[in-house]
Amino acid sequence: MTPVYLYVLIGSISVPLAFTVFYLDVIKRWKDFLISTSTVAFAFLIWDALFTRAGVWGFNEAYCLGLKLFMMPLEEWMFFFAIPFCSLFTHFVLKHLAPKFFLNETLTRTIAVVLIAVTCILLCTHFSKAYTAVDAIFLIITLALGVVFYLQLLQRFFLSFLIILIPFFIVNGILTGSMIDAPIVWYNDDENLGIRLATIPIEDIGYAFSMLFGNLMIFECLKPKQDIR
Repeated sequence: MTPVYLYVLIGSISVPLAFTVFYLDVIKRWKDFLISTSTVAFAFLIWDALFTRAGVWGFNEAYCLGLKLFMMPLEEWMFFFAIPFCSLFTHFVLKHLAPKFFLNETLTRTIAVVLIAVTCILLCTHFSKAYTAVDAIFLIITLALGVVFYLQLLQRFFLSFLIILIPFFIVNGILTGSMIDAPIVWYNDDENLGIRLATIPIEDIGYAFSMLFGNLMIFECLKPKQDIR
């Protein structure tokens, strides 16, 4: 047994931790971070556990520590804290280094509405596929909240997310078996669209956006009111 999943998480947080000396916003607001990640993790872990039990996805025990809670390895629980930390750190570093790096309101609203419309179509046409359907519902809700209540935040996060996708594809690629003999996390393709980017189900992009922007909305909601963009 080699705990590759744990190594991936440690590797993911090592870079942000090494550079926290240059930008400490997430560290200084660690209580807000714990509240936001715990809230989002609770929502995601519910369907994570249900999907694991139903065989929508599962975990390769050969790459995990062997400690489980609700059929999920300890590393899966850690995932919902480690990855948001890395992503929020990336977002705030980009905000600090490139303060004018954001879309205008009209383009942001247009992108969000188009994504909501496309996702609604996917939801209606693939409602029987568990991962596709639940992922679509979460994405629609997240985007709608962003457009209605956090448009300024969304203006910047759309671009931040494109940068975040680079390490995301590396980490998720390893988890789904791109660079190792077998996947750490396997998926039942009967419950998703069956479209993969290398080894990564395309639904994982929507999953990541909902999880990360959900964290960011709560994180920013907890700070004194100001221009949050």
